[in-house]
Amino acid sequence: MGAWAVAAGIGGDVIGMLVVVVIGGAFICAGLLWRGRIRQPFAPGRAWSHEIRLRQRRLRQAADLAISRARRAAGPGEPAVVRVEEVRRVLAEHFGLPDVPRQVAAEALRRRYEAGGCHADCVTDAFD
Repeated sequence: MGAWAVAAGIGGDVIGMLVVVVIGGAFICAGLLWRGRIRQPFAPGRAWSHEIRLRQRRLRQAADLAISRARRAAGPGEPAVVRVEEVRRVLAEHFGLPDVPRQVAAEALRRRYEAGGCHADCVTDAFD
């Protein structure tokens, strides 16, 4: 501790706290200055693979939602009709993906149709 700190009656713990506050303030200022300047991810390969996984997850969720909506809309004793256009509508409304090709939505619906055991109570146009 410096002579000025002893003369002022400041302990070592107070100086340590001031150092932490000053360093934290420097980080905050640096963050404010650099905000918005990074335009590319640090790891483009990881960002791309994450985007693919996220898109596949959204496709699965949209197909599941379309199947559950069709099951709720079906009357007692009649099969639920699940259409590919419903999957595309869910993708556009809920996930903001309006430009998904019909073939991609149909593939996602086919996979969820088979995985969910929908053969017993559903019909779909995804196999056309």
